[in-house]
Amino acid sequence: MTPAELAEVVLAAAHAVLTDRGLDSSVLPERTTVERPRNPEHGDYASTLALQLSKKVGVPPRDLAGALAEQLGRAPGVKSVEIAGPGFLNIRLDAAAAGQLARTIVEAGADYGRSERLAGQRINLEFVSANPTGPVHIGGVRWAAVGDALSRLLRATGADVGTEYYFNDAGSQIDRFARSLLAAAKGEAAPEDGYGGAYIAEIAAEVQARRPEVLSLDEAAAQEVFRVEGVALMFDEIRSSLRDFGVEFDTYFNEKDLHDRGELDLALARLREQGHVFEAEGATWLRTTEFGDDKDRVLRKSNGEWTYFAADCAYYLDKRERGFERVVIMLGADHHGYIGRMKAMAACFGDDPERNLEILIGQLVNLVRDGAPVRMSKRAGTVVTLEDLVEAIGVDASRYALARYSSDSPIDIDVELWTRASRENPVYYVQYVAARTASVARNAAEVGLTRGDADDFRPELLGHEKENELLKALAEFPAVVSTAAELREPHRVARYLEESVAPAYHRFFDEPACRILPRGDEPVGDGNRARLWLNDATRTVVANGLRLLGVSAPERM
Repeated sequence: MTPAELAEVVLAAAHAVLTDRGLDSSVLPERTTVERPRNPEHGDYASTLALQLSKKVGVPPRDLAGALAEQLGRAPGVKSVEIAGPGFLNIRLDAAAAGQLARTIVEAGADYGRSERLAGQRINLEFVSANPTGPVHIGGVRWAAVGDALSRLLRATGADVGTEYYFNDAGSQIDRFARSLLAAAKGEAAPEDGYGGAYIAEIAAEVQARRPEVLSLDEAAAQEVFRVEGVALMFDEIRSSLRDFGVEFDTYFNEKDLHDRGELDLALARLREQGHVFEAEGATWLRTTEFGDDKDRVLRKSNGEWTYFAADCAYYLDKRERGFERVVIMLGADHHGYIGRMKAMAACFGDDPERNLEILIGQLVNLVRDGAPVRMSKRAGTVVTLEDLVEAIGVDASRYALARYSSDSPIDIDVELWTRASRENPVYYVQYVAARTASVARNAAEVGLTRGDADDFRPELLGHEKENELLKALAEFPAVVSTAAELREPHRVARYLEESVAPAYHRFFDEPACRILPRGDEPVGDGNRARLWLNDATRTVVANGLRLLGVSAPERM
């Protein structure tokens, strides 16, 4: 029995109690939950439903809890129910009901943990969106790992998700990039406001190889060639490095297209219709202060040039016009000031900023080696890049390390720790469970031990304390996935795997009374088969959890 199934049993019992007593059953919630008590001696699960309903139906909570306990005690799979405190229900399952979860998990396979909790929601998730003026730096890599994990979580809970990379291929930073390439091609120093690093010289050389005539053109024409060709080369490199990191986007959206298709004019017209645009000092403004922004924002300068904010407005409108109900944007630590203006912008379009727009801010990441931060890349010259991180600790460790912390906290990634083959290394500790469960399955096959048919499974034999502890840890997975998706916190999955599942499995595996494989000439028994089901259920949960983080579940280590 899963926690969700038990919660349905609790709700059905409450409905029966209220009906029998002639009380209003319409006060019952659509769904309820059960939780694992902190102290295992208090039972397998606890419910607060009696406390939630008592005032609504006018019955003292302990009296209502008593009636619920009596009704629940008659439910199949429930061993006992005790009342604690003012009206808590502490529920114990019989071994068969608890052990049945192992078969449920194995049979569900990759679907275990999935739900329809967010079904019907259309979410546009934009992350990374690094300017195509250099390699993806370590801050962008954090959003690559977290954003991709979040997209997997949202889809696992039923949401319709479109992932998006906003390609800033217009504006002054692109002009500086082009001037930097041209200078490198001429053997000159980078412009004062330009970009440096070996990658600039590499791209400049590649452009020259493609367009040998470029340096014979006048400066404006040559700069345009370096702009078009250089941006394309840089973005191809960005896409390739992200792909190698396991991150692909559904849409790569070019800022230039907003300009070419007239979408900035369309956005301006829509904002005028809403009555929030005004003219002052020869410029066109959006009155965002009406919705809490600290100052009004310029959309079009007095010289006729569009501002970056105007492009932000047009891009937001484009997403909404494509049918996305909720726009989620993941930004770096230096973008806190964007929240107020973007929320106000959504309100100026007539949207509800709390429902239609969500902005997540990620904090800084440092790569640490020998106790000191790594300050710069060999290739990029000024920043630590995605390739630097992967070269230092590998893709799996990088993705896990970046996703296992709350994104609103800064982190240091210690190279020595994340390359260590020991339990101190969190990703190694979790992946070792995946490898160990796979090894057990291989060894079982060698001695003729198989799970057998599902009908032959005897879940009541999984009654040992260590088995019960592991079953309860595995049972939490669907709730962890749902919570992580709803709160936009992929780190909850990582922490669950390393703090709940992994230690519970190792305690189960190391318990002599819970041996999976028979000893010596000992015949294979039903207990061995039941524990093999539990072993394979553990691998299923670990593999599913790691997959949500974009991390592999190795069969050997």
